[in-house]
Amino acid sequence: MALRFEILGRFNRARAARLTLPHYVCQTPLFMPVGTQGTIKGLTTNQLEEIGCQIILGNTYHLALRPTSELLDEAGGLHKFMNWPRALLTDSGGFQMVSLLHLADITEKGVTFQSPVDGKPMLLTPEESIQIQNRIGADIIMALDDVVRTTITGPRIEEAMYRTLRWIDRCIAAHKRPHEQNLFGIVQGGLDPVLRDICVGGLVDRNLPGYAIGGLAGGEDKDSFWRVVAQCTAALPEDKPRYVMGVGYPLDIVVCSALGADMYDCVYPTRTARFGTALVPEGVLKLKHRAMADDTRPIDPSCSCMVCKNYTRAYIHCLVTKDAMGSQLLSYHNLYYIMQLSRDLHSSIIEGRLPKFVCDFLHNMFPEGDVPEWVCNAMEVAGINISSCCAPFSSYQEHNSENCFREEEMEMNSGRL
Repeated sequence: MALRFEILGRFNRARAARLTLPHYVCQTPLFMPVGTQGTIKGLTTNQLEEIGCQIILGNTYHLALRPTSELLDEAGGLHKFMNWPRALLTDSGGFQMVSLLHLADITEKGVTFQSPVDGKPMLLTPEESIQIQNRIGADIIMALDDVVRTTITGPRIEEAMYRTLRWIDRCIAAHKRPHEQNLFGIVQGGLDPVLRDICVGGLVDRNLPGYAIGGLAGGEDKDSFWRVVAQCTAALPEDKPRYVMGVGYPLDIVVCSALGADMYDCVYPTRTARFGTALVPEGVLKLKHRAMADDTRPIDPSCSCMVCKNYTRAYIHCLVTKDAMGSQLLSYHNLYYIMQLSRDLHSSIIEGRLPKFVCDFLHNMFPEGDVPEWVCNAMEVAGINISSCCAPFSSYQEHNSENCFREEEMEMNSGRL
C-alpha cells in the first residue's frame, strides 16, 4: 500500500492523524476541494498551497472526456499536467453518470450512458474506471460503486449494495498500480443499518488502504445522516482513513469528525462563493445583500486570510455576480475558512480540548442556544457534552437551522455534483 495512517491523538471517537501519501504528508481531519477538471475555479495551485490545501479531488468522468486520460498519461499524470505537487484523489466517475445524465442504465457490466459528445451509447465498467484512474495517477482512487440516492427505498438499495461488493473485486483485479495509488472502497446500503453492516464487513474483508462512506449528502434528513456516519465509523478499522463523501458544510464536518471520520469533499465552499456567500463563524454572510454596500469591515474580522486582510465587504459586494474577481476572492476565503477549521479540529483533538472547541463553534453558529436536536444527539454519541451551549430544543428551531443553507443546497443539488 502506498499509504501510511498514524493516529496522533484521540478524544473518544474523534481522532487526529498523519496520512502519508506518495505526493504529500497530510494531517486529518482534512477537507478536499473539488477540482473537477484539474482546477479549482479562479484559484492557482500556488494559492491553494497558501491556503493549506492538502488534497484536491478530480472527477474521473470529466477528466476522461477532456483533456482525456490518455493525454494525462502522456503528460506524466494529472499532478504534472496541473502543476500540483501535493496529493490528488479521483472519484470513480459513476456518480456523474447517474446524476448528470438522464439516460444512464446500470447493469452488472457497468453503467451505460449516452455520450455528451456524440450521443452514442457508452459503457463505464469497474475495470475501465480503474484503468482511467491509473492513467490519471492520483494518490487515492475510488472504486466504481452502484450509486443510489438515499431518497430511494426498497429492493434497489439492497441490489446496489451487493453489486458494489461484487464490483470491488473487479476493481481490485484491474488495479495495476497498487504500490503508487491507493484504492478505497465505498460503503453503500442507503439508510438501512443491516445493509450498511453487510457492506462494511465485505469491504473490510478485502483489507483496502482506506474506506469511504457513500450514498449520503443526497437529501436525507440530518438525523439519518449522522446515524449512518456513526454506525460506519464505529465498524470501520481503526488503522485506516475514513472518508465521508460529499460533505462540505462546516457543521457537518465538525459533527462527523467528532464521530470518528477523517476526510471530506464537497463543491459547497467554492460554489456558494460564486453565488456571493461567505463562510463565517456565525454561519454564512450574504455579500449580495444591500446592507453590505457600505460595510467597510472585512468579511470576518477574526480571519487572517489574504482576502480579509486586504478587502472590505463593500468592495466584494460591488463584484459578486458581476465580476470574476468577486467569486475568486470569496472562493479563496471560503476554502481558507474550511482549511483552518480542519487545522483547528486536528489541534484541538491533539491537545485534548475538542469539547471546548465544539462548544465554542456551536455557540458562534447558534448564539441563542438553538442547536439542532440532531447535533445534540450526535454529540452525545461522540461523548462530547454540549449542554452548556444548548437551549431547550424546539422543532421550529431545528427547521430554521437545517435550512440555513437551503439556497446553496438547491443550487448544488448534491455535495458531489
